[in-house]
Amino acid sequence: MKIALISPKGPLYRHRGGIFRKSLRYQPLTLTTLAALAPAELSIEFELYDEGIEDVPPELEADLVGMTVITGCAPRAYELSRMYRSSGKTVVLGGPHVTLMPEEAARHADAICVGYAEESWPQLLRDFASGEMKSWYSQVDNFELTNLPFARRELFDERSFLTQAVFEATRACAHACEFCVSPSAWGRKQFQKPVAHVVEDIRQFGKNRIIFVDLNLVSDCSYAMELFTALIPLNVSWFGLATSLIGRDAEMMELMARSGCKGLLIGFESLLDEGLGSIRKKFNQPSVYRKLIDDLHTLGISIQGCFVFGNDHDTVDVFEKTVQFVVDSAIDLPRFAILTPFPGTPLYRRLDSAGRIITRNWELYDGQHVVFSPERMSVDELVRGHEQAWRSAYSMNSIFRRLSHSRTQLPIAITANLGYRFYARNLDKFYNCDWPLGTRKVA
Repeated sequence: MKIALISPKGPLYRHRGGIFRKSLRYQPLTLTTLAALAPAELSIEFELYDEGIEDVPPELEADLVGMTVITGCAPRAYELSRMYRSSGKTVVLGGPHVTLMPEEAARHADAICVGYAEESWPQLLRDFASGEMKSWYSQVDNFELTNLPFARRELFDERSFLTQAVFEATRACAHACEFCVSPSAWGRKQFQKPVAHVVEDIRQFGKNRIIFVDLNLVSDCSYAMELFTALIPLNVSWFGLATSLIGRDAEMMELMARSGCKGLLIGFESLLDEGLGSIRKKFNQPSVYRKLIDDLHTLGISIQGCFVFGNDHDTVDVFEKTVQFVVDSAIDLPRFAILTPFPGTPLYRRLDSAGRIITRNWELYDGQHVVFSPERMSVDELVRGHEQAWRSAYSMNSIFRRLSHSRTQLPIAITANLGYRFYARNLDKFYNCDWPLGTRKVA
């Protein structure tokens, strides 16, 4: 049996004409994990395609085509599904958007997988092989991240990515941020792989610079402490994601640094307490951001700090104030996004009930387009302010000022900043959907 697995992409990441070049992409885990989960008795031959690094052929030698779908790439996934189904291929869709919008996705596929697919995907493959595939497969009730195979990372060409050394220890997050897809799609229970399994996966892959893609590595403090302790003997350098709550636990921060942590992505989101309250992220405290940043830098940990524009308390001065903060606090790699009400989230329901959603073209739901009416500024003001924040934060003067103060992982930081400078200076040029970064209203 031959199966093609595809990760379709929206305008931000698409291989031809997209913003990010191959050198800025790390290898995703989804497709390589799906391939690893295939029942051995079926003797399946896999071909994997990631549109972020290559074109997908219009004709595939495959018995079945599977795609993982995020909201921003849903129109592209549906387009590919039509093309392959018209040529007689069987198409299966899964992923976050399918979990959030299953009835919609089911109209575009022969079968869908809702929720985590560690149990349902192998069953689907067995059913397909026996000619008994159902149209809908769901995450099992007693789902756990145990007894799993290691991802088949070798199925991608390592030369196409910045790194293949991508791992996960946990899934989901205990928090309920209004804009976040995770609690709406999978709930707030954090699923955890046994620490020994994570350690063995890192050992067998044999790289000493790794990335954790977990949404929040410190969501469960006891598990995090066990994991960080187990990483120490591996002598690896790692990068991952955490919340600002890490700043309240000096012991954990120190252990994190000893375990090899060299960089964290932290969602600061806003400098306004009121704004954080409106998106249900009140555990962030802007008054202690600066101390957290200083403490992490002292431990040799660099920071990718993320900020979101467009919440109901943002006014037009938010852009300049945020850029000033990231420069003054020496955030190594600032990142800005426009608040996006992904379907299925509480934010989407709130804005939709108020009549504030201005388009349901999912390709625009990428964190860089305005898809709703802001409360205290116009759509144009939000668009232009967002663009200006990127350009200001990544001016050569701002880069120099930030990095001269942080001096954390400086060679990597310089390379990453120059890459993001290219992004910042070309934000309005590289989207290949037909929606400008501006003001058209579409139902």
